[in-house]
Amino acid sequence: MKLEQALHAARALVLADLAAGEVARADIVSLVEDAIAHRRWWVEQWPEGVAYVAGLVAQDVQDALLERYGRWPLCPVCTQGGDLHALDVEPELGPDPHWVCGKTAVAVAPVGSLGTTL
Repeated sequence: MKLEQALHAARALVLADLAAGEVARADIVSLVEDAIAHRRWWVEQWPEGVAYVAGLVAQDVQDALLERYGRWPLCPVCTQGGDLHALDVEPELGPDPHWVCGKTAVAVAPVGSLGTTL
C-alpha cells in the first residue's frame, strides 16, 4: 500500500508541475505514466527507495521531455541574457525533492509546487 500511495503522490506532483508550465498534454501525460511504471518496478526491487519516488519520476519525465520536446521546466531565476536552461531536481536521490537552478543554487520550488513560482 505504501508503494501505491507514493506512486500516486509522485504522479500528482509531477502532473501539477506540468500543468503549471502549461505542458500537460495527453502525449506528455503518457510520459508520466511510463515513468510511474518504471519506478514501480524499481521500488519493488528496492523497497527502501519508496521515499525517493517523487524526485525520480520528476527526473524521468524531465529526461523524456528533453529527448522529445526540449528543456523543462525552464529556470525562472535566470531570465536575462537568453540563457535558457532547465531546473534540476535536488537531491538527485533523496526525500523532499526541489526544483533548483543549477547555476545559482536557488531552490525555486518543491516538486509539485512550480505553480507558485511560474
